[in-house]
Amino acid sequence: MRDTSVYVHFPWCAKKCPYCDFATRKIDVATLPHEAYADALLRELEVRRGALRGRRLTSVFFGGGTPSLWSGAALGRVLAAIRGAFEEESEALEITAESNPNSLTRARAAAFAEAGVGRLSLGVQSLDDARLRFLGRLHDRTEALTALGHAAAAVERVSADLMFGMPGQSADDLAREIDQLLEAGVRHVSAYALTIEPGTQFGELHRLGKLRVAEEEAYAQMFERAERAFEAAGFAHYEVSNYAQPGEEARHNLHYWRGGDYLGLGAAAVGCLSEADGGARRWKNTVDAGRYMEALGEEESETLGPQDRIREGLMLGLRMAEGVDGAALSARAGVDWRRGREAALARRLERGDVVLEGERLRVPRERWLLLDGIVADLF
Repeated sequence: MRDTSVYVHFPWCAKKCPYCDFATRKIDVATLPHEAYADALLRELEVRRGALRGRRLTSVFFGGGTPSLWSGAALGRVLAAIRGAFEEESEALEITAESNPNSLTRARAAAFAEAGVGRLSLGVQSLDDARLRFLGRLHDRTEALTALGHAAAAVERVSADLMFGMPGQSADDLAREIDQLLEAGVRHVSAYALTIEPGTQFGELHRLGKLRVAEEEAYAQMFERAERAFEAAGFAHYEVSNYAQPGEEARHNLHYWRGGDYLGLGAAAVGCLSEADGGARRWKNTVDAGRYMEALGEEESETLGPQDRIREGLMLGLRMAEGVDGAALSARAGVDWRRGREAALARRLERGDVVLEGERLRVPRERWLLLDGIVADLF
């Protein structure tokens, strides 16, 4: 049995945030096609069913967009079909749904739990009202804390997203927000820097010189302060942007970072499944939700060769504290991962930018701020 995760994309939000470049669009919540979208997902699942033979389901992740706008009944119908499409499922099966604080009511959290969701991931982003307004969020601090309470009452595992690097934000400001999150009982946090992406509202403002961003030194100070704050609270910094109490790591994300196979369902969803010859096929569904519901269509499809798989394995695996299992990567690609990288690897080893322990390659924690350059060198 080959372990496989499933990602289900929910493509709508009540509002498009100015920093977001995800494949989502704003919709009048009253017009959401709850059941029609579920029907379309079930049709796609049926089309993909043949590729699931010999696979064990390890995790399901409902992302978006804002899945907490979806009805619990529709989500539950899709989840039941996914579980029924696999021959086996892991005893540690993890089922996560992303949520926004303004749409996660107590009733919605309970409905998701009844459907089988055991982990809720909330897009808190900040616990400062001024910064939330800057980010264009629909909730305030009070609503965020209330939603965290609803989540904790419904499921055992709760995660929160926290953003840093806003104009005027200090490392002390960030540390205070981390303390407040932890006081709310959160056991997993994804803490990531505000990134200005082309094609977003923030991207256009920045291009015009109308958006001030944090200096690189400030980003570094906040990154390091966050690490100290989380580790003082007993959280492991297990991936560059993720912290967890022991046992609370995101299993779905770990599967992805370790190079595992994943099935993508929904408009704009991406999937990647290994094939019998050692290669893999990756596809992306049509982005337009209306077209997706009318007739499933793939917008892009590609075959990944050995070097593609090695590059992706290094790019994702080196983000983790555990690093990359070189033996597993070579087995997955069918060639030695070192081939063609001997000089770059020797250079980075000499500098202390990477450590090779047996077959495991990792970037030391003190070099994580240099990660992009290290990975680019090893490509």
